[in-house]
Amino acid sequence: MAPRKNAKGGGGGNSSSSSGSGSSSGGSSSPGARRDTKHGGHKNGKKGLSGSSFFTWFMVIALLGVWTSVAVVWFDLVDYEEVLGKLGVYDADGDGDFDVDDAKVLLGLKERTASKPTVPPEEAEPFPWLEEPVPEDTGHQHIEDEVQEIHSSLHEAVYTDYEDLQQEEDGPAREQQPEGDFLVESDADDRFEPLETETFQEETKDTYHVEEPASQADDQDMEEMMYEQENPDSIEPVIDDDERIYHDADDVTYQDYDQKAHEPSDSEGIESSDNVEDSNIILEEVRVPPAEEQQEIPPVKKKKPKLLNKFDKTIKAELDAAEKLRKRGKIEEAVTAFEELIRKYPQSPRARYGKAQCEDDLAEKRRSNEVLRRAIETYQEVAGLPDVPADLVKLSLKRRSDRQQFLGHMRGSLVTLQKLVQLFPDDTSLKNDLGVGYLLIGDNDNAKKVYEEVLNVTPNDGFAKVHYGFILKAQNKIAESIPYLKEGIESGDPGTDDGRFYFHLGDAMQRVGNKEAYKWYELGHERGHFASVWQRSLYNVNGLKAQPWWTARETGYTELVKTLERNWKLIRDEGLSVMDKAKGLFLPEDENLREKGDWSQFTLWQQGRKNDNACKGVPKTCSLLDKFPETTGCRRGQIKYSVMHPGTHVWPHTGPTNCRLRLHLGLVIPKEGCRIRCANETKTWEEGKVLIFDDSFEHEVWQDATSFRLIFIVDVWHPELTPQQRRSLPAI
Repeated sequence: MAPRKNAKGGGGGNSSSSSGSGSSSGGSSSPGARRDTKHGGHKNGKKGLSGSSFFTWFMVIALLGVWTSVAVVWFDLVDYEEVLGKLGVYDADGDGDFDVDDAKVLLGLKERTASKPTVPPEEAEPFPWLEEPVPEDTGHQHIEDEVQEIHSSLHEAVYTDYEDLQQEEDGPAREQQPEGDFLVESDADDRFEPLETETFQEETKDTYHVEEPASQADDQDMEEMMYEQENPDSIEPVIDDDERIYHDADDVTYQDYDQKAHEPSDSEGIESSDNVEDSNIILEEVRVPPAEEQQEIPPVKKKKPKLLNKFDKTIKAELDAAEKLRKRGKIEEAVTAFEELIRKYPQSPRARYGKAQCEDDLAEKRRSNEVLRRAIETYQEVAGLPDVPADLVKLSLKRRSDRQQFLGHMRGSLVTLQKLVQLFPDDTSLKNDLGVGYLLIGDNDNAKKVYEEVLNVTPNDGFAKVHYGFILKAQNKIAESIPYLKEGIESGDPGTDDGRFYFHLGDAMQRVGNKEAYKWYELGHERGHFASVWQRSLYNVNGLKAQPWWTARETGYTELVKTLERNWKLIRDEGLSVMDKAKGLFLPEDENLREKGDWSQFTLWQQGRKNDNACKGVPKTCSLLDKFPETTGCRRGQIKYSVMHPGTHVWPHTGPTNCRLRLHLGLVIPKEGCRIRCANETKTWEEGKVLIFDDSFEHEVWQDATSFRLIFIVDVWHPELTPQQRRSLPAI
């Protein structure tokens, strides 16, 4: 008979067999076998422990485990987010978490995927105000964006609905007020009145704009895109001198989802032609950490933001499932999932925040301002729920402010920032954001107070220093602004390595006779902010031919040049007829470009828009120009008369963009004493002749004659811009 094999037991009935033996121990008993039976083995198939006893102990242990788990969750004994965050460093397959697939990769059972790791939902956006400031070479996310480009570029405007526009060949070319009184704002202040005749300006030096806020890190890569305003016919606002710090007359208009512009971000710079000589000035080392060092973040233990309240922790699995859809780009499905969670759990702040993020992503995907407005409203709803973690309130309101700025709702964004500072009064980074908010609406006085308060608490805050110095320079406190700008840049703090700060620090140094100015221009060039030491424009299209002086043949605008030169006397006579000061048509230059003297202008076209009232005074001149869309349609330039009186000196300065060239037609030119320098070459005007230069290069003007000088300035599109670029580039 075959031996009997035991399935269970402590150790009795050990059966053995082999191909060469039929013997078995199953039919006989031995002292060893009896000892096994005594100590829990079996005899005649009976167990030493009854089945009911075994089941009872199993249930007791199971219930203990369940209640222990409940206690851990209910009393918040374990920080699951911290545990998951630590496990996240072992994420090997790029899906944003640690799971079985990651374990297989680490054990060598599966190949590592090459996909880019996604960011956990709690880190969907960088929010520096939740962490200690650390040096890094990135744009401040409060603006640009943060704000950074602080960076895109902002004037308040009214927008229309989304239209599909073709992408440029050469590169990248809203809000509903929620009910309730959590935040109150009005869009009425975010609209503009048309410019009057006397409001046109040539260019502004002491100006600054907010770069397009950076989008969410998971699915939105908008740092290198700039979008045009919805309504191309809207007019930019009139801004006084002391309000221009964030309202460059050369600014790009609000960035939204309607169009791509064809220019890179400020930090990308432009390519310069090899035929332009570099500065001959000997450059000494400037005491600023290299960009690589600024990018290195010292090992500082950062507290991870906590986004789940106690209730949300009980539905974490459902939240994670919805978030995973969003992270995988299934945005429509994620929206549905989060909406279902909100229906089931209306008190869940994390579910509503997930919905807001999905709407944010969806707005980018569809390039829809309407969807973005819904996201802005949902972000506010998150902060208005009960029992919302403080970190989640910060994330929601900060993102809301960024998106409001993106749409051009500056006053609404300011209200949001004020609420943030009210809720978190000890967070200086939020106060820095608030300062930017004031600057965006031209309230330099309140911005200055905010930065003074920040510097009183944290005197080494680099972001506050550069902005405070910037405001001082706008107030013409040139010497006083220099140490703040310099020390702020040297700090390497986030948001300080910006071309505009190098630009204005160098300009301030030039004005006080400090020869270190060109060292900072050179450093700005090395950091990629400027095309060269000479060419320091900030709103550029890559790859355009760059040289200080041009000939008519090189531009391709020979017919325009011939027309101007053939009709120069007509243009001169009409200009002289409107120079009567009693008529008030020539207005003093008010952009702080003069060291001394008297310089006035009379503008006919601004940003591609004809000033009909002005043209009534010089009708024949305007009629001549109507035939040349390369100038009348140049939305980054002007057409104007310029009169300069003896004893005038215009500081070295640069224009805002490399997208235009500037023509000077001599009308009334004294025999001696008038000259213009562009880069390192100086020329003089001749009556009836046109000079052509690229004003994105540094230029300077002297009027040391004994009588006035009158010229006619005509800006034209850079000849290498495509027709599509000319149509879609934002106005300056």
